[in-house]
Amino acid sequence: MNKCSSVFGQILQIFNRYEFERMVRKTQSEKGSKGFSSWDQFVAMLFCQLGQAHSLREICGGLATCLGKIKHLGVKGAPHRSTLAYANEHRPWELYQNMFYALLEKCQPLQKGKKKFRFKNQLLSLDASTIELCSTLFDWARFRQTKGAVKLHLLLDHEGYLPVFALITEGCVHEVNVARELTFPKGSILAIDRGYTDYALFAHWTDTGVYFVTRQKDNASYRIIEERTVPHHRNILHDEIITFTGYYAKQHYPGPVRRIEVDDRDNNRVIVLLTNHLEFGATTIARIYKDRWQIETFFKTIKQNLKIKTFVGTSQNALFIQIWTALITILLLKYLQFQSTRAWSLSTLVALLRYNLFTYRDLWTWINHPFEVPVIVPNVTVIPIPFQ
Repeated sequence: MNKCSSVFGQILQIFNRYEFERMVRKTQSEKGSKGFSSWDQFVAMLFCQLGQAHSLREICGGLATCLGKIKHLGVKGAPHRSTLAYANEHRPWELYQNMFYALLEKCQPLQKGKKKFRFKNQLLSLDASTIELCSTLFDWARFRQTKGAVKLHLLLDHEGYLPVFALITEGCVHEVNVARELTFPKGSILAIDRGYTDYALFAHWTDTGVYFVTRQKDNASYRIIEERTVPHHRNILHDEIITFTGYYAKQHYPGPVRRIEVDDRDNNRVIVLLTNHLEFGATTIARIYKDRWQIETFFKTIKQNLKIKTFVGTSQNALFIQIWTALITILLLKYLQFQSTRAWSLSTLVALLRYNLFTYRDLWTWINHPFEVPVIVPNVTVIPIPFQ
């Protein structure tokens, strides 16, 4: 490792440049380009996320003020605003999508052993979050009469809490339509909110060996066919096997399903859960649904700590590039978390990285002891420039 490389430069070394160039050729992202490479564009957009830049002016100005430090980033120099804006508008966002999945493959081996539950089944959460936009500036993303929006769909693996699937759609696309297109490993457990209620989809998952845990809709009609014993001194009120009696529900899902009532004492309410898993204890089912909150926390972390609510471009391509770069940044932070012996929170790691992006420190020592690693002073010769 180059000891005189900045922290930002060492972060960029996580990416395989040969693999990056292969993806550039595959997506033809440099077709017709003149000097400004895809790597230069990626470095600028990653700096937007890690440096919390609010505009193209801040991105280009922030890189320009680093003087000689950006030579360790593999770029020729700070881009002009018009150059970066044109690249974000015209170069395919699919390059950033491919980079996300390439980095995901690097992170997944590091998450092994970071599992909260004892069962061997893969636990996944599926959810979507709406990102509101100004309908005047983003006229292509019209959501309602006076609002614009896009929707970010995520599938979260609870072993390491990594996003293993992401999709950006228009705001009017319903979550269920995306769920119907996905396939899940046999034996996996899917924790979802009741917005995904689709009895035909539930039947398909049951037939393919996929378990689901969700909340029951308030207007669901059913018939109890079996009462199970509830555990003592727990928050389980009822554990029942039911069949649906509603016309369409019974037609699409004729088989038995499990209904569990959970006393949510923290919020003074009763949560009613539905699942096709008939063997796990009721307490385990309740814990599975409670852990679904991690995907809500994930969305909150992205929106609060990365640039995903304000955008540096108004075209669809530029917006997609910025969101995919935010997802790449989250994976980078997860990668650093997995490699560190320190219990970092994502918000603290983002803040301290922002302050140290262009300091000369050994990154892999710094993430273990952030307040103890001294700055490395490069051995350089300063040539004075006479005042003109």
